[in-house]
Amino acid sequence: MAKVYDVPADVLIKRLAEILKNEDIPAPTWIPFVKTGAHADKPPQERDWWYTRCASIMRKIYFHGPIGINELRKDYGGGKPSGYGAAHHKDAGGAIIRNAIQGLEKLGYLEKVEKKGRIISKNGMQKLDRLATEILKELIVVNPQLKVYT
Repeated sequence: MAKVYDVPADVLIKRLAEILKNEDIPAPTWIPFVKTGAHADKPPQERDWWYTRCASIMRKIYFHGPIGINELRKDYGGGKPSGYGAAHHKDAGGAIIRNAIQGLEKLGYLEKVEKKGRIISKNGMQKLDRLATEILKELIVVNPQLKVYT
């Protein structure tokens, strides 16, 4: 069985976002109007960016868990130019990350570890590993040299 490490991140996140759309993870009503952080100039242009962010957070917690919301805010933040000087780092918005994590916890994909942050649950790990196996099987058809990773 393939692991999340064995497949490209962009393919996994896109497929996981499609799966999360069909599950009961509600997007907040303020999603069309919000920027992703102080570093962003405009709201995201993609219509379903909420599910992409949820999938990305789930993958990041799979790799780096236990991880807290502040650490995720740093990871999703970016540079904001200040006058003529160099750009300074600004953290991403916490409400977006917090709501995504709470929705994933309701589905049973994440668990809270006291004083440490969130980790991926057994159910979430199985879902990601099965999806990674599916993706790897599709990639093997295109490139047979990837059969080494199965």
